[in-house]
Amino acid sequence: MKTSTIPAGAAGAKATRVRWGILAILFIVTTINYADRATISIAGPELKKLLDLSPVEMGFIFSAFAWSYVLAQLPGGWLLDRFGSKITYFFSIFLWSVFTLMMGWVGFFTGGTAVAVLIGLRLLVGAAEAPSFPGNSRITSAWFPTSERGKAAAIFNSAQYFATVLFAPIMGWLVHTFGWESVFYVMGGLGIVMAFIWRKTIYGPKNHPRINAAELAYIEAGGGLVDLDSGTKSSAPKINTLACIKELLSSRMLLGIYIGQYCINTLTYFFLTWFPVYLVTERHMTILKAGFIAALPAVAGFLGGVLGGVISDRMIKSGYSLSVARKTPIVGGMLLAMSMIFCNYVTADWLVVAIMALAFFGKGIGALGWAVVSDTSPKEAGGLSGGLFNTFGNTAGITTPIVIGFILQATGSFAGALVFVGANAAVAILCYLFMVGDIKRFEFKKSVMLPEASPATGGRSAASKVGA
Repeated sequence: MKTSTIPAGAAGAKATRVRWGILAILFIVTTINYADRATISIAGPELKKLLDLSPVEMGFIFSAFAWSYVLAQLPGGWLLDRFGSKITYFFSIFLWSVFTLMMGWVGFFTGGTAVAVLIGLRLLVGAAEAPSFPGNSRITSAWFPTSERGKAAAIFNSAQYFATVLFAPIMGWLVHTFGWESVFYVMGGLGIVMAFIWRKTIYGPKNHPRINAAELAYIEAGGGLVDLDSGTKSSAPKINTLACIKELLSSRMLLGIYIGQYCINTLTYFFLTWFPVYLVTERHMTILKAGFIAALPAVAGFLGGVLGGVISDRMIKSGYSLSVARKTPIVGGMLLAMSMIFCNYVTADWLVVAIMALAFFGKGIGALGWAVVSDTSPKEAGGLSGGLFNTFGNTAGITTPIVIGFILQATGSFAGALVFVGANAAVAILCYLFMVGDIKRFEFKKSVMLPEASPATGGRSAASKVGA
């Protein structure tokens, strides 16, 4: 540890562990985030009957969230870099929760109007959620040293499975007992409450009232970007957004990571959209039973998600390179995820559940993309880099529901859909083995900083090189 990085009074003091409290809030918020995304899949079978929707129409409704979510990624990343994680994320949580609650009003409309309102509100939910995962990545970059970042990212990312474990049975019960509208009212209200909890509990490392000098020194010495959210809006770096995006996309390492995330998220969106429908229509379960059954693979995914981060960080502490420590769980996990194709060859429900549990355990182990983003994003544009990563990743939210909808309409079976999803896991493996190369923090080779006017002379200062 370099003594120059240790603030006065830090030496010999026992470090606080405030960063784990911050991670707990990220986990809770991300759990609600994914539960809100999944409301449409739980209510889907009832909405399909109510509105007389075809599989292709259901596919477009399922994908509506992702269209706006993808389009808003870069603006969301820019807002994070410009205004900071705390305030940007607060408005994100509040707005997506309000729009989720409003989806319960779709029942007041009929026919094409109901479908249009449903799609419109899903588009608004997607746009509002755009800053969430880049915000998670940005916050963990600031609060966690490199040797703990894999575990931290795996924990907040595993909330997508915990959301199903906790809320799928609850939402299934709500639909069964109170009707499909109740799902949106309950989840929207919960999110609004959480937005104000976020406002009171989240700070940057240098601004948190309970962190001590020893913990701050530990984070900074280990590679945490503790200054990331310590400034004000006026002190935020001014970057040339288009030049930044162009240079990020010119990196073979980052492009491989982005494409790999698209493939991994294909598995995620199958699980979030069509999986409950698969259980109801292909396996002939009731929606109540499907809600509980869907939670079992999610438990496995949650355990795999945490385990993947633990394995990766322990490999780093054992002396393995960052590249080996991140790629090993990703490749191994995607190999296990491909096992879902075997569901096409079994008939017993318990075997289907067991195979899906194994597949999502593997998907959880391999879902280290956000740790990799925290490791590789340039400090000047962490939000923008995370937004670009999430743009690629969540394009799968557009394509996956629609492609599966067309497969179902053409074949009348989920067999081809499972092969499609499994094939994407294979492509993710190829990306990390042959395209990504060494995993390291990206540094800009050209200046992407905008010149600023000098208050003393009214002149403009030369743009400095960035990425040092």
